Amino acid sequence: MSAYVAGDRRAFERLFGRVAPRVHSFFVRSFGSTAVADDLLQITFLKLHRARNDYRPGAPLRPWLFAIAARVRLDELRRRYRLPEDAGEEELVKAAEAQSNTTVEINGNSREEITQAVQAAIARLPESQRVVVHLHRFEGMTFPEIAQVLGTTEGAVKLRAFRAYERLRKELADLMTGEEAA
Repeated sequence: MSAYVAGDRRAFERLFGRVAPRVHSFFVRSFGSTAVADDLLQITFLKLHRARNDYRPGAPLRPWLFAIAARVRLDELRRRYRLPEDAGEEELVKAAEAQSNTTVEINGNSREEITQAVQAAIARLPESQRVVVHLHRFEGMTFPEIAQVLGTTEGAVKLRAFRAYERLRKELADLMTGEEAA
């Protein structure tokens, strides 16, 4: 990133190649669509380009980049839920929970079915919980880093993670029981 900020054109290609797949996965897990993820990835890197001079050399890139991606995600959610630009996480949580489907059926427990059931259960989480699970489990970020990325408190992130993991445990209990019996 420092080389890119300094004007090295090839540095952007290396940067993009290294981090774009992770940011893309973040958006796919958030929205369940590669087409949407493609669009939001472009927006994220456009914003990164515009904000490149704000990057502090030597600072960890991933939290800074995911803060930009989280902001892009938030803007997209506001647009989808038709919320005002100043709507925060609380309003998004309420809108997402209102649309969240809580019914679950798990039939069978083959590897493919387990994967599909877990992906489906994660997809049914409210967006505010899903993004925390993604950043924590799939990106390996700590709760303080996630709080910084989402612009909230560590306590709020931990609460969302607890609720998400608890819901996943309940929804996948039959699957886990069936798997243990095998």
